Amino acid sequence: MARSRVAVLRTRPDTVLDDYERLCGLAGAGEALDPSTTTILKDNISWHLMYPGSNTTPWQLEGTIRGLRAAGLNDLVDVHNKTVVTIADLGDRYNKFGPVLEKYGIPVRFNFKPEDMTWIEHRPKAKMLVLDRIYPEGIYLPDYFFGKNIVHLPTVKTHSYTVTTGAMKNAFGGLLNVHRHYTHTWIHDTLVDLLAIQKEIHTGIFATMDGTTAGSGPGPRTLIPHQKDVILASADQVAIDAVAASMMGFDPMEMRYIARATEAGLGQGDPAQIEIVGDEDAAAERWNFEVGVNFGTGTGMLLWRSPLKVFQKLFFQTPLVNIFIFASEYYHDRFWYPARGRKVVDRWLEESPWGKLFQEYPE
Repeated sequence: MARSRVAVLRTRPDTVLDDYERLCGLAGAGEALDPSTTTILKDNISWHLMYPGSNTTPWQLEGTIRGLRAAGLNDLVDVHNKTVVTIADLGDRYNKFGPVLEKYGIPVRFNFKPEDMTWIEHRPKAKMLVLDRIYPEGIYLPDYFFGKNIVHLPTVKTHSYTVTTGAMKNAFGGLLNVHRHYTHTWIHDTLVDLLAIQKEIHTGIFATMDGTTAGSGPGPRTLIPHQKDVILASADQVAIDAVAASMMGFDPMEMRYIARATEAGLGQGDPAQIEIVGDEDAAAERWNFEVGVNFGTGTGMLLWRSPLKVFQKLFFQTPLVNIFIFASEYYHDRFWYPARGRKVVDRWLEESPWGKLFQEYPE
């Protein structure tokens, strides 16, 4: 497989928008995406509450818009999804996406609103690793995604289920409906299948990744934020995830979803075969992040990856799933965030230059 290109830049708040524009150019956004069709901006809302390192940042969204328009991509649409534990409207509001999108005249669509898009059956040409068995009644995707470019906007962070989460995982929310929790036992192979599907339905794929504040620990919500002042971009979703994983201190080829995607020819996860452009010394950093589990992810690991997984259909494919949804939402939103998370957020807003930049964005 040919060497893939990943752009990595150091940045700071007073230059970050210009840096994102330069980043998109270095990573070849104009060559990777078709300017004659619509480009979907697929933001990342891992938690509707604002928490540093967890969600797409407003400067990532704005800088990426500027970079895409500089590359001749003017027909942009932002698409939100919801999960069983995140609320799209609140995520948009608390993370200040709305004013950025309004500033640039970019409409918003929701993949769960029938007036915006319809879910239709897709029969992949690529051989599926797991999705055809997880969804034997058919793999359904939003019709709006077909024949369009997509640009993913993840952040640099860890995840209890996949070690790290980035560009490949960002497709999870957009392409699978609210029953996507069915896949968690086979999440690595699911991400590989979703990348194969994306290559069939999209006219181009690109990603920018924000590491201005990166997150370690049991993600993607109860993270430990670290100021890292880096941003990444690539047309190769496997390569950008591999470089981010390396920077966090992990061996990407030891991570199943990256290794299997590389083996399938969907991208390049071997760091030796990835060309770094921009600030090579930044890409060479190793932060020694750790993952771990919290209450929510620990419970999930028991039910999805221990002998208790025999009860999956009972717990997660019947109304009993609402008990777990309520428990997760209550724990994170009503207990952990007020007791611990709010202090982390307040400290970031007061002390981090990125927290201060966040406050400059309008509500």
